[in-house]
Amino acid sequence: MDDFRLKVFITAARTLSFTRAAEQLCISQPAVSKHVAELEARYGLQLFTRRGSRLELTDAGRTLLDAAERLADDYRRLEYEMSLCTGQTEGELRLGASTTIAQYLLPPLLARFTTRFPQVRVSLLSGNSGQVEQALGDHAIDLGLVESVSRRQGLHYTPFRADELVLVTRPGGPYARTESVTPEALCRIPLVLRENGSGTLEVISAALAERGIRLSQLNVVLRLGSTEGIKRFVRHSDAMAIVSAFSVVDELRSGALRIVDLDGLTLLRDFVFVHAEAHPAGLVRQFLDFARNDL
Repeated sequence: MDDFRLKVFITAARTLSFTRAAEQLCISQPAVSKHVAELEARYGLQLFTRRGSRLELTDAGRTLLDAAERLADDYRRLEYEMSLCTGQTEGELRLGASTTIAQYLLPPLLARFTTRFPQVRVSLLSGNSGQVEQALGDHAIDLGLVESVSRRQGLHYTPFRADELVLVTRPGGPYARTESVTPEALCRIPLVLRENGSGTLEVISAALAERGIRLSQLNVVLRLGSTEGIKRFVRHSDAMAIVSAFSVVDELRSGALRIVDLDGLTLLRDFVFVHAEAHPAGLVRQFLDFARNDL
């Protein structure tokens, strides 16, 4: 976006913090205040107000945010379309991905994509599926990759690839010789699971519900916000965990973890793209097609 003031305003409006906006834009906090003040002077309207220590958008601020985000979307589309005229794809692509996808699937894919299209500037936001969908709805990203079962109204979903959740334990633990467990027995096993809002937890909950088991019946000793944290916890405890098969490839090869079968319980899910438009275009479409063909 050519008008840097609008970029500063959008960042400040999304974070509701001049400090965090300055950190994200790599400028000083006084510079953020200056750019916002210039916009307020230009339109003769107050864009932010303070309630105690909290920063809030005024009605005028919300109006400007909606318009500025539309301008930013149009500018990215313009940049992409003009790059096609030169025969060289370039522009900015803001991706968001749920934790498992961001950690285990996207890095090698992004390495190949940026090698193929070196003029494309790619950024990646990572969070749970709900946070990624929210970021898309807030125009903070252009395309998301999530693992959730539910679908948010107003967004569109395109299949990417299948995944399986597996039950894992450490080889030297009390379940080292266990080959399989039933869903009912799973309720008695100490488990470490992902946090509320994660796609992984949503899949587990839905599968257990089909067997008449509530998530609250599980013996959850800890909830963690990352799969890496869960794996490290399991390697040093007697608890088991249910994680993506993609996330434990290295541990299974090295023998650090082993899979225990879930008897009569299949935990399958799809990783999906989530996008704001039914038929995405520009860099969003280009990355979506590249990722699906890269398989």
